[in-house]
Amino acid sequence: MPVEFLGIAATNDGSETTPRSGAAFDKEYTLRLARAHEDHGWDRVLFAYGSGSPDPAPAAAYVASHTDRLRILLAHRPNVSCPTFAAKTFATLDQISEGRLTVHFITGGNDHEQAREGDTLTKDERYARTREYIRIVKKIWTTHEPFDHEGEHYRFHDFVSDVFPVQQPCPAVSFGGSSPAAYAAGGAEADIYCLWGEPLDRTAEQIAAVKAAAKAAGRVDVPRIQVAFRPIIAPTEELAWEKARRTVGVIRERREAGLVRHHRSGAPENTGSQRLVAIAEAGERYDRALWTPTAAATGGAGNSNALVGTPETVAQALLDYYDLGVDILSARGYDLLGDAIDFGRYVIPIVRDEVAKRDAERAARGPRSLAAVGE
Repeated sequence: MPVEFLGIAATNDGSETTPRSGAAFDKEYTLRLARAHEDHGWDRVLFAYGSGSPDPAPAAAYVASHTDRLRILLAHRPNVSCPTFAAKTFATLDQISEGRLTVHFITGGNDHEQAREGDTLTKDERYARTREYIRIVKKIWTTHEPFDHEGEHYRFHDFVSDVFPVQQPCPAVSFGGSSPAAYAAGGAEADIYCLWGEPLDRTAEQIAAVKAAAKAAGRVDVPRIQVAFRPIIAPTEELAWEKARRTVGVIRERREAGLVRHHRSGAPENTGSQRLVAIAEAGERYDRALWTPTAAATGGAGNSNALVGTPETVAQALLDYYDLGVDILSARGYDLLGDAIDFGRYVIPIVRDEVAKRDAERAARGPRSLAAVGE
């Protein structure tokens, strides 16, 4: 099974450890970072969404028009536009990128962040709205005759789009979450299901939950699984751990000084962050290289568990997840540009080579297995 790598398409150079040096949308840096991913073996980059952040859709269009191969994962919150409008935006972007678009639908795990843009629905109501939204978008992408819709959250009449995606029947849909409601929605609708990096046993449990939800929804296929980490790599193990401790120290200092904007205070509301906090409270190190103090320092904010070690150690840790059934590996360092280049140079080739060996071994075993069955 092929493996893919997802990086971040940040619109400025700021991170948890580094203040941004310019505007929120730094045109030159945005393109420089995207090209670094394209030039160093990454498959796609995520254009994330925040209530006050630059709009990811035009930023993605800008990058798509200046790159050749790099695929785009566009984050979108259903509360910010009607599905009729969004479906046209996505189809247009798929045309601009010549079929390189995947859409990541965000239900929203924090009431305060959602309310910043006027969304006052409860979490369960948001999940119901997201499922309805995704179904409408898919129908618009694939329907060439006008249709009506009378749903719980959306109503419209006689709509048909005049712009359709390059990808047929439509672009892939990405979804994430760690609650039963998330598994149910994503299991039913997603082509890709996204998880934050957790210990191997807990990740296996989540993968099983996603597969069960897909089966319960009547699907014969299952979503592909994506898992996200914050890699901290160095030439030796000792240097990597020194770098890791230095990194978490800077994160804590900046947060204590009020230099990092908080979307919330107190305990996290969303299940995914709650899980990360609980895992960090139970221990700092898991499996081959998983390290939780980076998640603890941010209160489990988003993708925040680290993989620490040499490129070889981190690559082997990623392969452990691949062996669980994860085939999209998401990684984002704290030095966005430098870490994207280093990870692409030193980690991605190791993982790809090992995956190719595994695939070759499976292919070699296949005919023998079939012959044995025939006997």
